[in-house]
Amino acid sequence: MKLHYSATSPYVRKAYATALEAGLEGVVELAPTDAWASDPAFLARNPLSKVPALALEDGTTLFDSPVICEFLDAQGGAGLFPPAGPARWMALRLQALGDGIMDAAVARLLDSRRDPAQQSAAWQDRQKAAIARACDTLEAEVGDLEGPPTIGAIAVGCALGYLDMRFSGDAWRDGRPKLAAWFAGFEERPSMVRSAPPKS
Repeated sequence: MKLHYSATSPYVRKAYATALEAGLEGVVELAPTDAWASDPAFLARNPLSKVPALALEDGTTLFDSPVICEFLDAQGGAGLFPPAGPARWMALRLQALGDGIMDAAVARLLDSRRDPAQQSAAWQDRQKAAIARACDTLEAEVGDLEGPPTIGAIAVGCALGYLDMRFSGDAWRDGRPKLAAWFAGFEERPSMVRSAPPKS
């Protein structure tokens, strides 16, 4: 299996952390990919031209991190996706919150990198507000993140790590001591340490 990746993508980190949790280190090959370059060979595998994308031995390519993560978990049997029932819906709900934070943060970052005349302060503020509300929800429901890791915890952990990397000035920990304490412990997991983006 070959994981097309960009080192700073939170979605890629989520997929790679899942692979590590599933015991697939050495099974999943990392392939640096510039999705913005629209390389024809990559586009032939992934018409969306996004990372992560997981190329399988049979020629199939899986894309979008929820699909990739569930596939990897199924190969390794880490139990990050619980079986049907309340625990599964909770894990998927948390994954949606984590992915939503990533979506809003990436949208905000991309807008901030446009020509100043094309940027929208209102759009960026909307994304910032969505992130704040999601973090408030996680603070109130932090108990759902405790216990053996699920795909929800991994998604939330990668999302918070991305906020630290791209928007450290927002200080998401302020007023959210329980979420901050949970993250302080979770980011020490080997899978989170190994999948962390470069410091510079």
